[in-house]
Amino acid sequence: MTAETAAPAAEFGRSRLRKEDARLITGQTNWTDNITLPGLVHMAFVRSPFAHARITSVDVSAARAMPGVIAAFSGVDFPEQGSLPCAWPVTPDIVMPPHPPMATEEVRYVGEAVAVVVARDRYAAADAVEAVQVEYEPLPPVLDMRTALDESSPKVHPQGNKCFEWVFGNGDIDAAFRDAPVVLERNYRQQRLIPSAMEPRAVVAAWVADEVTLWSATQIPHVLRFALAAFFAIPEQNIRVIAPDVGGGFGSKLQVTAEEVLAVLVAKRVGRPVKWTESRSEGNLTVHHGRDQWQRIRVAADHDGRLRGLSVDLLANMGAYLMLVTPGVPLLGAFMFNSIYKMDAYSFRCTGIFTTEVPTDAYRGAGRPEATFGIERTMDELASELGMDPMELRRRNWIKHEEFPFTTIAGLTYDSGNYEAATARAVELFGYHDLRAEQERRRASGDPVQLGIGISTFTEMCGLAPSRVLGSLSYGAGGWESASVRMLPTGKVEVVTGSSAHGQGHETAWSQIVAEKLGVPFEDIRVLHGDTQVSPKGMDTYGSRSLTVGGVALNGACDKVIAKAKVIASGMLEAPPEEIEFAHGVFSARGGSGKTSTIQEIALATFAAHNLPDGVEPSLDSEATYDPDNFSFPHGTHLCATEVDTETGEVSIRSYVAVDDVGRAVNPLIVEGQVHGGLAQGIAQALFEEAVYDDDGNLLTTTLADYLIPSAADLPSYITDRTETPATTNPLGVKGVGEAGTIASTPAVVNAILDAVRHLGVRDIPMPCTPERVWRAVQAARESGGAR
Repeated sequence: MTAETAAPAAEFGRSRLRKEDARLITGQTNWTDNITLPGLVHMAFVRSPFAHARITSVDVSAARAMPGVIAAFSGVDFPEQGSLPCAWPVTPDIVMPPHPPMATEEVRYVGEAVAVVVARDRYAAADAVEAVQVEYEPLPPVLDMRTALDESSPKVHPQGNKCFEWVFGNGDIDAAFRDAPVVLERNYRQQRLIPSAMEPRAVVAAWVADEVTLWSATQIPHVLRFALAAFFAIPEQNIRVIAPDVGGGFGSKLQVTAEEVLAVLVAKRVGRPVKWTESRSEGNLTVHHGRDQWQRIRVAADHDGRLRGLSVDLLANMGAYLMLVTPGVPLLGAFMFNSIYKMDAYSFRCTGIFTTEVPTDAYRGAGRPEATFGIERTMDELASELGMDPMELRRRNWIKHEEFPFTTIAGLTYDSGNYEAATARAVELFGYHDLRAEQERRRASGDPVQLGIGISTFTEMCGLAPSRVLGSLSYGAGGWESASVRMLPTGKVEVVTGSSAHGQGHETAWSQIVAEKLGVPFEDIRVLHGDTQVSPKGMDTYGSRSLTVGGVALNGACDKVIAKAKVIASGMLEAPPEEIEFAHGVFSARGGSGKTSTIQEIALATFAAHNLPDGVEPSLDSEATYDPDNFSFPHGTHLCATEVDTETGEVSIRSYVAVDDVGRAVNPLIVEGQVHGGLAQGIAQALFEEAVYDDDGNLLTTTLADYLIPSAADLPSYITDRTETPATTNPLGVKGVGEAGTIASTPAVVNAILDAVRHLGVRDIPMPCTPERVWRAVQAARESGGAR
């Protein structure tokens, strides 16, 4: 390369189309349900129709006699089935009941598996399920967290209904509330949600001799492999887990499921590969659910709005059993209720409760949306109590740009942020002051359609690392990630990553990182992931950790490639290694003869190994494992304007502005997509989605006709923008983005709805804010004379 030759265009920050989409949108990929193996048979499950019952007998003989049926088993046929793992025992005295993949003595939620049928096709298996005879002795269900700890309540487990109590705090909370001019208490309900990934869960298991291969639509192939070895006595070296292209997860596939374990056990028992793919209704019944909390929040403040103290008391529904990270999910929120605000004292208490409902676990945001909702709703309520503009209240209490790095009352150190900049941009794009003026006019005129303005200024801790912090919280795994770079002889590159994509665009973003670092064309890079035989090390994908941990690991592997290549280049350029410089894929000697070598030439010379420096091995391949020193802390300001028809309760979102700060963006187009998807899910919680049980513990929302997921027609157009405050705790300056939209949007929408009708005397509307609930709240306020 000569001095006149232009450097290649930067890849970091370039909005490239995703390279993986070519196979995804043309149907050329391989989903788990597409996999067909010689001799493949299908599993179908007999599931409990009771929320709570003793199993008195299971008779599978009639099913075994049906045409096409290979085998049928009950839980007692698998004494080796053990218990599904929970990796997060949050307290020393936590109650962790056994959780067999198939129930043997007692069922504790509708949909729990009690028997399995194996047949030549899925239709024969489904028919044979109807022939299995199960006798039950019904027991009373436990469905309300608020009464589950009463002495008179039925017991979900012999140990009782209390799973744990976890207490955390900092500062003198009693002093903060003592003589405080303003003390406010509010109770909020985080309704139960059902993750609804585009691809249902699916699994295929096949044994060859003493080795098993498990294909699964999972977010966590490496964790799943470890769990099968550690908890089900299969030698780890004999287990291969493959996550093919996976069609979304949102936490629902961050799990070691009963169906995965049973697929492995059944395949071994029948000596043939087995497959199971859930139906949508089966998925709603059995996939772990999300959220489901009661929040009691008290805040103390001065007359000018300065926060003195915050007290949070949670009841968190565990459901019937503890899944992989169930008890830890509400604890992630413990560090986020204080959000971006300064205060003198903070206390947090969470009580985990067992009920006879589907277990809960991580759902997009995992604890942090719940916390953000609680504090952002409370800030609006406090502003109303003080007669203050809610934006001004936030400004008075948030951490100023010049105060970073800042250690919060919850003990986390936020490395960087600029809440002023994100908010100023959002206010500008939103037309905040003009909308406030219009709101006043419509109130004065008595317009039946009232305008509301909702605010959510948020931050989140993401990355689910470092390992030492996770260890201090009793988490059963680390937070590191692994990546390797393989330089092929022709100068092409293979990247192996422990992050396992399920829609995030890893193959594109990882290619951009490598192209930027090594100067190799984007098109010359292939990213390999999701197969524990190809990618043997990894902690997988969840908690917005892929880029901030896995991407930084990849950056480190590239640095090692460059360091190795410099040694080999020094021989070719006849200069000491310390004088070799590298830029845009080209090595040169500082102050040398002008000779250069490209990284492709170095790769070929390494492969040939004809003239390497003494003692240098013929390989540029490099691996790096990265364990962060801190979480990453993206933030943003979301503003929502709703129009609420006070005569019908109908809510329409008139405008929505989201300004997020995710540090440096590798691919702004992917960032935009993540924000849009997150907004859809957060708005869905505010307006549409809720898992509903009847008084007997039957789930009433088992189909998409009953469980309302919004389509594009139900959602507004968004105005999105970004500010950029690079992270200072990693060399790429990146922060997470996968959950930001979900975390911020729910309180923005609900605050907007309440803001539209607060002057009528409405104080709260439980989510989802359906037209009926909004109308009833308005009617109740009018009847009580609450308008002001």
